[in-house]
Amino acid sequence: MNELLMPAGSIEKMKYAFAYGADAVYLGLVDFSLRALRKGELIDETNLKTAVDIANSLNKKVYCTLNIFAYDKDIEKLHQTIDVIAQAKPHALIVSDFGIYRTIKNAIPDMEMHISTQTNILNSQTVKFWQDLGATRVVLARELSYRQIEKIRKNCPDMELEMFIHGAQCMGYSGRCLLSDYMTKGERQANQGNCAQACRWSYKLLEETRPNEYFEIVQDDKGSHIMSTKDLCLVQHIKELCNLGIDSFKIEGRTKSLYYVSAVAKTYRQVIDGKLNPDIAFEELKKVGNRGYTEGFFLGDNNSTSYSYDISKGLAGADFLGICQKQIGENQYEFLIKNKVLLNDEIEIITPNYATLARVVKIDHNKKGEVDVANTNDEINLTFESNNDEWKKEADFALIRTKGMKEFN
Repeated sequence: MNELLMPAGSIEKMKYAFAYGADAVYLGLVDFSLRALRKGELIDETNLKTAVDIANSLNKKVYCTLNIFAYDKDIEKLHQTIDVIAQAKPHALIVSDFGIYRTIKNAIPDMEMHISTQTNILNSQTVKFWQDLGATRVVLARELSYRQIEKIRKNCPDMELEMFIHGAQCMGYSGRCLLSDYMTKGERQANQGNCAQACRWSYKLLEETRPNEYFEIVQDDKGSHIMSTKDLCLVQHIKELCNLGIDSFKIEGRTKSLYYVSAVAKTYRQVIDGKLNPDIAFEELKKVGNRGYTEGFFLGDNNSTSYSYDISKGLAGADFLGICQKQIGENQYEFLIKNKVLLNDEIEIITPNYATLARVVKIDHNKKGEVDVANTNDEINLTFESNNDEWKKEADFALIRTKGMKEFN
């Protein structure tokens, strides 16, 4: 089976990832993860077991990331946390540091260990090295081409291979970058879970004379985003990756929104299952935030087209409008509003297995009565007229977004 592995920055996102088609999620304890979130229902020592229990109840899996670059103080803290990890029983740990690996293996010898992309796994011998140490899976470096991955698969037939197929990319090699550390004078250490994303900043450069060497710098009044990579998207290559025998397809995005996790999971799930044409899926993926898409190193010709020189933040082809909280009446549902909704707006309702166009025919505020506008962060009742009612079967996980696709200059 080709596993679809989604990010889960919180318990809520984990639930939506599973509902929309993920077979497994990866999540990080706040002190040991490369995505140190500081808001929402974060995963920490108090609720890791809850997350794993929820996954088990759905016959899904949870992988816990412990992939920071660890100092002695981090290893000491890990010793204090090991009992929590052992009791929670995640299905595997994702690690990159030898000290963390050794500490876990000594304390929880039966724990499955997955080796993070942070270890720059680029060849068959490295895969076998980790296999000899007892690891059950490796996450391949994003810098590999299809042919290189094919050779690793041939040479390592009995080792689980995981690879990133979608999401933001780091301009550092396999995420090993000191740019954030340097630009923030050590206050935002990238590999300690606190990356400032300095590669996304806008830079104005002064070019000195360089005889016989030309480097065109294109910039506008906002500067030039010369290090901001486009997002990876391999949805049009899923069939060949399935045939190649990749065990797990990984999506980046623990800091992304609940909508992003849900919409991306749904699209890839349908492609993996053969229910959605990859070209149509590619258009669907434009509706979530992205910096433009690239196949990166996959085709063996990564070049300047893999960089997004004019933007640093992701742009979405559709605006995320709201999350269904509960059903109020036959056609009325309470929504948490994420972007302004107007009376008579034509919108799209999506659920794990359905999508339908609808029109907002009534907005009911619990204090003001009927109104013409639902504003961001309102909890408000909406009534729809829709093309069909199949989505109501999955209303508990219904999301709404704007209809169609926005165009960007």
